[in-house]
Amino acid sequence: MTSVLALDLGGTKLEGALIEADGTVRPDTRVRRPTGRDSTPESLHVALTEVIAGVLSTADSSDVVAVGIGSAGPFREGGDAIAPVNMPGLHGYRLAADAAGVAAAALGRVVPVRIGHDGSCLALAEAWLGATAGSRASMSIVVSTGIGGGIVMDGRLLAGGSGNAGHLGQTHIAEYGAMLEEIASGPASVTWARSQGWFGETGEDLSRDAAAGDEVARAAIVRSAHAVARGLADAATLLDLEVIAIGGGFSQAAPDYIDLVQAALSEHAVLDYARATRVVRSALHGEGPLIGAAAVALRAASAD
Repeated sequence: MTSVLALDLGGTKLEGALIEADGTVRPDTRVRRPTGRDSTPESLHVALTEVIAGVLSTADSSDVVAVGIGSAGPFREGGDAIAPVNMPGLHGYRLAADAAGVAAAALGRVVPVRIGHDGSCLALAEAWLGATAGSRASMSIVVSTGIGGGIVMDGRLLAGGSGNAGHLGQTHIAEYGAMLEEIASGPASVTWARSQGWFGETGEDLSRDAAAGDEVARAAIVRSAHAVARGLADAATLLDLEVIAIGGGFSQAAPDYIDLVQAALSEHAVLDYARATRVVRSALHGEGPLIGAAAVALRAASAD
């Protein structure tokens, strides 16, 4: 049996697990530690050490052949350094090198380390085992603390010149005069709702109040979905996408969030083929980024 030590770094958490070669998350191996806007290389090194030690303590790790990392981006220096939009203290941090050292110490041996940005990892996972499997042209995005995505064409990740393709959250939405992430992410939606007189604090509060009939909370969720649809209509037009999978915590803010995105994309896309793009919910239930991180490592190993 072969497995990968998979790590997923985002704006709220660092998570790790052992992933089998067939994409199965090994039971009871998921470990997480909080991150945040104030994360530093020092604090993340501690979190890395705790997560990796925790994952490896839960199961036999003698079959671990690689470390796969999905990280919030963008990347610098071809992935040697990261510059997460929502964690400015980590700009320039050499995540892969640090993880390699921590993993080698924990395993007692050196294994290859491969890194991809988190949107690309999700896209690979969805195209491998999830909602976009079998399609020729797909995009997968996360709507959460931030917004990011990845693109898979004919079974291959479209990484771009520096490995950063898919950063949908940093594209400009003319109707709102801002970047998509500044409009439609969970924190941005909370901020907008509060500016309209709502008194909650979190995306979970928005979801609860919208379900209870609060008009401002509902409007914030609809606003997010419509802005996401605007960005995806442009992506579908540019890339001729068959299907787009949406995951991430804030995409769960309302049961009809995906339907709202689909309807607005179909309304706003100019060309027939773009209007025909299907929008679906992620099929991997929060495991996609970890499975995709493992896929990055497994694909690199098969190519070597």
